[in-house]
Amino acid sequence: MDKEQIEYFRTYLVAQLEELLHQADDTVSGMTEPKENFPDPTDRASHESNRNFELRIRDREHKLIKKIKQALERIENGTFGICETCGEDIAVERLKARAVTTQCIDCKTKAEKMEKALGL
Repeated sequence: MDKEQIEYFRTYLVAQLEELLHQADDTVSGMTEPKENFPDPTDRASHESNRNFELRIRDREHKLIKKIKQALERIENGTFGICETCGEDIAVERLKARAVTTQCIDCKTKAEKMEKALGL
């Protein structure tokens, strides 16, 4: 992968990281506001359901933040775009679709088939 492509992915990943961190800050500030009092149990249940849904989304985003930081580390140490399983280059198209990936499409397909076969 050439320097221009590496810089493209670095810029993309940093922008995505900043956006996720901004959203996390908004969630924290929104959750620390005084609790609303819902006299109707249905309204209270709906509010709690929405809050739980938002927390699940933030948990997934937290995991993505970790993956983005790891991808940025791989860029720094020169291993970004190299499959951790077979050592071959990961296709740029795959990286554009999922920049945090650590496996080429062949190795990922094999891993998914193995997981399915084992029922994971």
